[in-house]
Amino acid sequence: MAKHARNGVPAAAGRGKQIGVITKGSLVEGLEMKLDPEQNVEDMKAGKFVVIEGDKNDFFSMVTDMRLDANNQEVLLHPPGQEDALLRQVLAGTSTYNIVSLRPMLMMPKDAAADDGPRPVKAIPSHFSEVQEAMADDVAKIFGCEGDAEGRYFSIGNPLDMDTQVCLDMIRFAERSNGIFGKTGTGKSFLTRLALCGLIHYDKAVNLIFDMHNEYGFKAMKENGSTTTFVKGLKQLFLDPQSTRARGVQPDHEVYISYDQITVEDIAPLQDELKLNPTAVESAYLVYAIYKERWLSTLLKLEGPDVEEFAREIGAHAGSLVALHRKLKRLENFPFMVSKLRDGDVVDRIMEYLDKGINVVLEFGQQTSMLCYLLVANIIARRIHEMYVKKSERFYATQRPEDQPRQLMITIEEAHKFLNPMAAKQTIFGTIAREMRKYYVSLLVVDQRPSSIDDEVLSQIGTRITALLNDEKDIQAVLTGVSGTEGLRSVLASLDSKQQALIIGHAVPMPVVIKTRDYDAQFYSAMGCMDDLPAEERREKVERDVAALFGE
Repeated sequence: MAKHARNGVPAAAGRGKQIGVITKGSLVEGLEMKLDPEQNVEDMKAGKFVVIEGDKNDFFSMVTDMRLDANNQEVLLHPPGQEDALLRQVLAGTSTYNIVSLRPMLMMPKDAAADDGPRPVKAIPSHFSEVQEAMADDVAKIFGCEGDAEGRYFSIGNPLDMDTQVCLDMIRFAERSNGIFGKTGTGKSFLTRLALCGLIHYDKAVNLIFDMHNEYGFKAMKENGSTTTFVKGLKQLFLDPQSTRARGVQPDHEVYISYDQITVEDIAPLQDELKLNPTAVESAYLVYAIYKERWLSTLLKLEGPDVEEFAREIGAHAGSLVALHRKLKRLENFPFMVSKLRDGDVVDRIMEYLDKGINVVLEFGQQTSMLCYLLVANIIARRIHEMYVKKSERFYATQRPEDQPRQLMITIEEAHKFLNPMAAKQTIFGTIAREMRKYYVSLLVVDQRPSSIDDEVLSQIGTRITALLNDEKDIQAVLTGVSGTEGLRSVLASLDSKQQALIIGHAVPMPVVIKTRDYDAQFYSAMGCMDDLPAEERREKVERDVAALFGE
């Protein structure tokens, strides 16, 4: 479509099709576009990416709302019938028209150098500025392109109605804690897999994944019921070797935890699951003050009346200690709890893997109780964090590059159980979320109820990848601290239930709605896996890799 000069400024070449003009609006509330009569309003979707061509700047914007309007109410009182096709065409665009609400997200000066990035919006275009469909070049200017020399950009999907990449900046993604949210059945686990694959493929962080529902191991189910999709190339650690072997996979290491490894700080966050009152936790501290790391094994060895006698000896409330003893007896039912470790400390083994850059999936198999998940994740994450604090302090003291710890990202599901307002003050995960990158540890939280997560923790979430949410409180929580929330709220509520997500935050320059990337054989190949390639292609790829590594 040919473009004409406006006010002496030639229109940019390679622009998309014009779809309307700006009629009114403000910097704070957003802009309104009158849709061209030739355009079908049904093609305008919440979250669509468009470009407003101003005199001095291009404004990259998102569609947030649509409405039907008329300049003569008589037309609405006496609408033309279905048989009056000619009259309907005459009225369209004159007496009746469509208004589309736009939220400018970024602006780019027309005279900016090629390597200058987009800027925050601090101005608005004039009346009757043209609005065009975004092109692939526009998207690339904003979100970058996968395959850059720095390995910075990872494609996570496409904009709505466009066949081009939307990329996460994986360096910025690894810098902060991140969240993946969405109601049950919206594909949170596959969004999580995509993000983890980007971190692993470009080596921006090493990952420790607490896999409660066995979704990141081998042959995890796809949403359509297929059993052919699984994450490849991750180091596996399994809590439940029987469940693992039943799927034909040999575990790398079986996890056992001794009673002496459990501290009162590991029990305190379990108050809700164990139905403990505060005095029971205080009683636990009294036992620990005397018996130190043997506090739990000493308590669990007691039977019946001995508990009350023990309470009198240490000065604890008998009723509270009896309740604590009864509730903690549940731990003896877990097959991974042992009195003494036989094959060394699993946390040391995990730390050894992480130091080598090997990503660890800790799969719970048949141990699916929330108590098990909370307990094990707390114990392991607390000790890993302690080791990272020591490594970080050593690096800050020596400032030698070889002492710098690898960036670690810990993935937790059912995050509101760890990070609700009460638990966030007690669990190690709340500490990690508040510390930011100080000790090279961050979180990837996966949850269907973001409104249950502590506000302080949510404010530290750098990038939020959000699938469909219906609850107003959850939508409000995800948009906490984001400007222009009214428009984004309507976008978020109108997402499809499958393969669509809204991305906001540190790893993207502007909020964007995407159709998520397919997790298939083509994706495996892009990540460097050759299992699904034909033999000839596999041989050619090996030859190219060898040539690149050792020279021609």
